[in-house]
Amino acid sequence: MMMNRRAFSTALLAGAAASLISTGGMAANTTLPKARNVVLVHGLFADGSCWTEVIARLQAAGLNVTSVQNPLTTLPEAVASAERVLARQDGPTVLVGHSFSGMIVTEAGVHPNVSALVYVAARAPDAGEDYAALAKTFPTPPASAGIVFDGDEGRLSEEAFLRDFAGDLPKEKAKVLYAVQEPFHKALLTGKTTQAAWRSKPSYYAVSTEDRTINPDLERFMAKRMGAKTIEVKASHLSMISQPEEITQLILQATGQQP
Repeated sequence: MMMNRRAFSTALLAGAAASLISTGGMAANTTLPKARNVVLVHGLFADGSCWTEVIARLQAAGLNVTSVQNPLTTLPEAVASAERVLARQDGPTVLVGHSFSGMIVTEAGVHPNVSALVYVAARAPDAGEDYAALAKTFPTPPASAGIVFDGDEGRLSEEAFLRDFAGDLPKEKAKVLYAVQEPFHKALLTGKTTQAAWRSKPSYYAVSTEDRTINPDLERFMAKRMGAKTIEVKASHLSMISQPEEITQLILQATGQQP
């Protein structure tokens, strides 16, 4: 009888594990439709030009690329801006998000044109999840202390931007990026996703190992939870600028254009 109970417990645990795996994300083993479109979304403290290095490489590979100008006002408005661009695509499209815009990728990624998702040092909440509460379960990254507000608009101080956001970029380049950072509205941070596209779409994740804006261990946790194909890049939060070749190669994998 004891053996039967043990066998039953083992089977029960195996079934539970299989259930968890089946409800997680669809990783890279999934056969991908070949996508010729890539839509890129920027996060906080940036604008669409932050993808310039990656855009040039993707275009050289023959892909149609659009960088969304995220309004950084409210989550629904930010999602709507991405959805309008996705609706213009003429077939399978890889949706890529950096930093905060992982929220947008997670919500808008259910769009029928989206064939795969790529998260670059990005938030990846589950449906209805309180991301701020999740982030608090990991040590707070240094950049958080550098956020300053003018009324309802927030931005990074120059010191925090250069040290904690763009720490592996030449100072002159980082200062140019600081000059064009787009302020975000406080209301943006209160939004929650209502769905999690990574539960139904193949997902890829680039962890920035030197990140001082999102805790790298939080990035690893989210990537593992979604079952994403994951790479680790020795980079600051701005890996798509400091290590554009590695980020481009990950996106190309998501398009199904190369193994």
